[in-house]
Amino acid sequence: MPKPKKSFGRRKICRFCADKVPAADIDYKDVQRLRHYMTERGKIIPRRISGNCARHQRAICAAVKRARMIALVPFTAD
Repeated sequence: MPKPKKSFGRRKICRFCADKVPAADIDYKDVQRLRHYMTERGKIIPRRISGNCARHQRAICAAVKRARMIALVPFTAD
């Protein structure tokens, strides 16, 4: 007999939407902010875990990729 599915808690809210930050203000030079949305291994944290909305998650991904290209953040951990 299959177990019933667990109910989920409250949905996470996007921090950027809560602070009314436009997606254009997410900058690749703001390394401290970008590191919050990356794992220790250098991977980008997915939207379902970080709680970002789609628009801000796309902006974060683009900023991380730009920061990687000019070596502000590493591609992978050592």
